[in-house]
Amino acid sequence: MNTTLRRLMAVCLALGGATAFAQPATTDYGKLEFTDKCAVCHGVDGKGNGPLGNLLQRSPPDLTQLAKKNQGVLPVNRLYAVIEGSAAVPSHGTRDMPVWGQEFRAEDMQSLREARGRYDPAVPVRMRILTLLEYISRIQAQ
Repeated sequence: MNTTLRRLMAVCLALGGATAFAQPATTDYGKLEFTDKCAVCHGVDGKGNGPLGNLLQRSPPDLTQLAKKNQGVLPVNRLYAVIEGSAAVPSHGTRDMPVWGQEFRAEDMQSLREARGRYDPAVPVRMRILTLLEYISRIQAQ
């Protein structure tokens, strides 16, 4: 796993994200997030062959080749910004397209409404995105 990704995950865990994601260790949450949010365009295997990919202005990239195309380093900061919605992505078209970071934020705000004083609502959002990034790092071609 990329050093930057490890550091980001450690910070989120230190801020209390572990309690928000306390689940059995056998569940692959990164893969679940990917299947639920990304596979429809990027394909179950991440190779850009999802059933709705052909509806985009540009074909979705092969996510398994990101590190290879970046001198062997997964561009974690760029990926985080794309998922969170702060980076423009030409193939996504307008920002009217579902920005998953915003969806995560909305879902987590709803579930943490009563616990607002004890938790930073941004922590679960970061954890979900980092879990997804960790999964993407595992599907990189060697």
